[in-house]
Amino acid sequence: MALIIQKYGGSSIPTIERIKDVARRVVATRTRGQDVVVVMSAMGGTTDELLRRARDIATVPPARELDALLATGEQASNALTAMAIHELGAEAYSFTGWQAGVMTSPAHGAADIVDVQPYRIRYALDRGVIPLVAGFQGLSRENAEVTTVGRGGSDTTAVALAAALEAEICEIYTDVSGVYTADPKVVPEAGLLDHLTHQQMREMAAGGAKVLALPSVDYAGNHAVTLHVRSSYHDRPGTVVSGEPGITPHRPPVISVTHDPCVAKVTLTGIPKPMGSAEAVREAMAAAGIAATELRTASASDGRSADITLALPRTAVATGLLALRTHRTEIGYEHVMCDSYAATASLVGSGLSRCPEIAATLRRTLTDIGVPYTPITVTDTRISLLCPPSRLLDAVRALHRAFVAGPLCPPLSPAIPRMGVPLALQP
Repeated sequence: MALIIQKYGGSSIPTIERIKDVARRVVATRTRGQDVVVVMSAMGGTTDELLRRARDIATVPPARELDALLATGEQASNALTAMAIHELGAEAYSFTGWQAGVMTSPAHGAADIVDVQPYRIRYALDRGVIPLVAGFQGLSRENAEVTTVGRGGSDTTAVALAAALEAEICEIYTDVSGVYTADPKVVPEAGLLDHLTHQQMREMAAGGAKVLALPSVDYAGNHAVTLHVRSSYHDRPGTVVSGEPGITPHRPPVISVTHDPCVAKVTLTGIPKPMGSAEAVREAMAAAGIAATELRTASASDGRSADITLALPRTAVATGLLALRTHRTEIGYEHVMCDSYAATASLVGSGLSRCPEIAATLRRTLTDIGVPYTPITVTDTRISLLCPPSRLLDAVRALHRAFVAGPLCPPLSPAIPRMGVPLALQP
């Protein structure tokens, strides 16, 4: 019997009626002859309300107690959904993350899932019971403490269970129909993408797309888990994310435009050895728990040194600046400047750094609408730009019109070398 993992996000269960709808969908899956394991997020708004209550009591809540508190949101929706399934005549067991065997690193609030030992889940399945697992949480393997794995962590819980149980597919249910060429709330004409590779989805998540959490996409890619992103409000197909490219003839180089409005711009100046310094910056950020650091090195105006510009999550600014001060000797910078209110817009696709038309179209598009920008990431699969938050949505809409909805950059010419020098994208 095929096994499916179904994960339901908070936007799918804002009310008790929606929980009942989810229960009906789960039972219908089981009735079709498929085994199903369900992963539940907290009901919409619950985590924010729990955070508000914690901060009403403590200015800086202890990390251990905050994890213990936040984990209850998923546990509540999980148990309520199990009750709703029982009301429909099927048998279901709800499990906390640790009861389900989700083992993590000890970092409160940002733990990594390091192992899954789903013995109790397998036992329930063997008995014909529908197991429901509270997402976003686990148990530290080092000290047996309750941990949470950060915002969007229920996605990672679902993918980790799919890998451990060797599920056929992991369905991620949300309030949108799948993955779009841009955020449809910002770009109404954005189109639905029927298939993406793990790498393409990873670049979209790294560029700010919120439909899937970045750690969950990395986990899926590393463990060859096929994802199916779809709406819990209807039965249309959605978007499949897998390790193999789909059959999409004549796909253009740019497949999507993503954005992130919650970024800080940090600039390090007066760096004598930029190559070693850039690696030292990445190591400092990784040691501080700040993953996937975006940075760019450019020659300084004096011609003798270089500047490094970083784009950090706004919530990680204090941690990032402390790490930079701690490792100042290894990095070798003279001054640090921080703009806590910046934003990024990104083009995602393939062959981006090797297509001259992309660089020219990007420069012309943003110049025509008067949006200043600074390139921060230029690779074959993603180009990310820092721009003012006040002009971010203008930039996203213009880039989508230019690269996705309008005349597209022609396919790469065979004359362009595969490993060419990255294009200059200066404004």
